[in-house]
Amino acid sequence: MVAIPTLLVVLSLVFLLVRVAPGDPATAVLGQQASREAIENLRTKMGLDKSLWQQYVEYLSGLLRGDLGKSLISRKPIGGQVAYALPFTLELTITGVLLGSILGVPLGILTAVHRNTIVDYLGRILSLAGLSIPAFYLGILLMLLFSIQLNLLPTVGGGQQRNVLDLLYHLVLPGLTLGLIMTAYVTRMTRSSILNILRQDYVSTARSKGLKERAVIYRHVLKNAMVPILSVLGVYSIVLIGSSVMTEIVFSRPGLGKLMVMAMKQRDYLALQSLLTIYAALVLVINLMTDLSYGIIDPRVRYD
Repeated sequence: MVAIPTLLVVLSLVFLLVRVAPGDPATAVLGQQASREAIENLRTKMGLDKSLWQQYVEYLSGLLRGDLGKSLISRKPIGGQVAYALPFTLELTITGVLLGSILGVPLGILTAVHRNTIVDYLGRILSLAGLSIPAFYLGILLMLLFSIQLNLLPTVGGGQQRNVLDLLYHLVLPGLTLGLIMTAYVTRMTRSSILNILRQDYVSTARSKGLKERAVIYRHVLKNAMVPILSVLGVYSIVLIGSSVMTEIVFSRPGLGKLMVMAMKQRDYLALQSLLTIYAALVLVINLMTDLSYGIIDPRVRYD
């Protein structure tokens, strides 16, 4: 119930913030040397001569029809550009989340079970390094190693959409970049959650019954530690969507991030607000999926 009002507030803020940003799209298209008359004529064609309220109503009515409008610069439908770029961003984000989960949860369990040993120290150092290195810098390091030094993987591009193998081939390095960062977050949260659960009385009871340590960890401890782990996955999935912007630029991948940077450079208000709207919708969907997953993992969670 809260998702729709939240989305409306976000859309309103996006609309206002984009328009108070400095710069004029008509001047950006025609250049500083263009005459005042030419600039005003272009502003009229772009619809920028209308009041903010009229532009806002047209913006919302277009969204209700599924129409994101046309670019102020190229005059091409924004929906078509988003439809092409969105799959590249989604596959990159999903790959990062999957890698982070597959690597981070086992590493977190391993470091928690072997607390204050060399395994724990190495795991904590690696996770701290993953938290400290920016996505764009890690991407460049991986590119230098696997593309330039070893010549194993492509440096730039997103691959052909109709060729699954080519898409996967171009996805390895950018996906690994976000996946390693996600692994650091998941490892730290998993370790912390496991250590908290290990202190509970029912864990001692399970051990006193003669259960093997593996059964105690995976049947009792991990199951109860999954709710905070899922919270981290939801929160940092949103962070990965933001990190995908720089990753797409580093690897010259098509995606929403690249479109957003171009829209900001060209002062394309409509394209920028449409892209921010897509990002806001993705954030709300991820939060909703995360909340719903709590009830699946822990039956004690109830929704009113």
